[in-house]
Amino acid sequence: MDSALIPEGVKRCSTGKFALFIGIVGAVLLWGVYAMLLCWLKGLNQTNMNDYYGFALWIWADLAVIALGGGAFFTGFLRYIVGKDELKNIINYAVLIGFICYSSALLILAIDIGQPLRGWFIFWHANVHSMLTEVAFCLSCYFAVLSIEYLPLILENRQLNKVPFFHHLAHNMHEVMAVFAATGAFLSFFHQGSLGGVAGVLFGRPFSFREGVFVWPWTFFLFTWSAAAYGPCFTLSLTKLIEAITGKQLVGEKCVNLLAKISGWMILTYIIAKIADTWYWASVLAPAQGFTLMDFYSNNPVYGIWILVLEIVIGGIIPALILITERGRKNPMLFILAIILGVIGVSINRWVMVLQVMAVPVMPFDTWAMYFPSWQEIATTILPVAYGVILIAISYRYLPVFPQERELND
Repeated sequence: MDSALIPEGVKRCSTGKFALFIGIVGAVLLWGVYAMLLCWLKGLNQTNMNDYYGFALWIWADLAVIALGGGAFFTGFLRYIVGKDELKNIINYAVLIGFICYSSALLILAIDIGQPLRGWFIFWHANVHSMLTEVAFCLSCYFAVLSIEYLPLILENRQLNKVPFFHHLAHNMHEVMAVFAATGAFLSFFHQGSLGGVAGVLFGRPFSFREGVFVWPWTFFLFTWSAAAYGPCFTLSLTKLIEAITGKQLVGEKCVNLLAKISGWMILTYIIAKIADTWYWASVLAPAQGFTLMDFYSNNPVYGIWILVLEIVIGGIIPALILITERGRKNPMLFILAIILGVIGVSINRWVMVLQVMAVPVMPFDTWAMYFPSWQEIATTILPVAYGVILIAISYRYLPVFPQERELND
């Protein structure tokens, strides 16, 4: 039925199978929409947030998808600014993933503010002293950039491309894409950093407080660095996932190897800086405020020293050492392990910088504040995942997301 819309020279599943898949994922999406409407109509009392947890599951999901979506700006930077032409074979997919991640982040924020009709307040009544104001502006602007970068891919649909205006528009947009890639890298540097800066300036929260340069704590730079380092791992992991589902090779080994190698070295340099930051915090900053390292990792049922090991060693050192070596990248099992551990590592980092920060007692009479999200919070967090699956499925079916697909599967 829809064969005229499918890119020329490639095969897709039957329309019936595709519709069934979309229907199943769509049911999950509708569950999330129902929970979202409950939060909007009945208020944030539908959540388990409280005076301890003003930031909770939604903000972790927000920071995590923004970090994982960092593969878009960093791959675009490498492709158009640095000149790594081999990455042209994965840049479309990186942009698609970035578009999904950033639109999901904006959706989560629209739920989290409780009254989305007042969402424009942050732009019109901007608090110029808040890092979150800068995040809101840069996040919105970068989503606009991603929309512009995604538009030529839509216009290259088999039928739309037959319209001369759309054909020439897509071609001309590709010609100036370096401008948007540079703009995206600039915007991403600041909003990725400011998300880390929010935690770093909380002087009343000794778990996250850091010193820094001028008004920027070290977490500002670590968040930007980690997004650029780990974002490609997410892009590569989803590439391998869709290859496993379709039974096809969609991106050439040379392209995958290059992006994985760059990601590995970025992770290694980041994790060295992260270890230095953690050591200084544990040996200087925390003791100056009357805390020892184990005060943050004991006397509670969840946050033990294991979570620090999971973030730095298992989610940082191990994937870095695998990806920087050619033998590690050439071994399929080790490669998959490395990119999955990378995704876990950066997600754990965002978790502790949002939720563990709130859990740690800061007063002598305080106890650890534990939190478990309500089903509404869980459903609305799964909502963007279902939306992302549907958009990837539709884009893969009807758009030339992978330029090498035809030649690699002849």
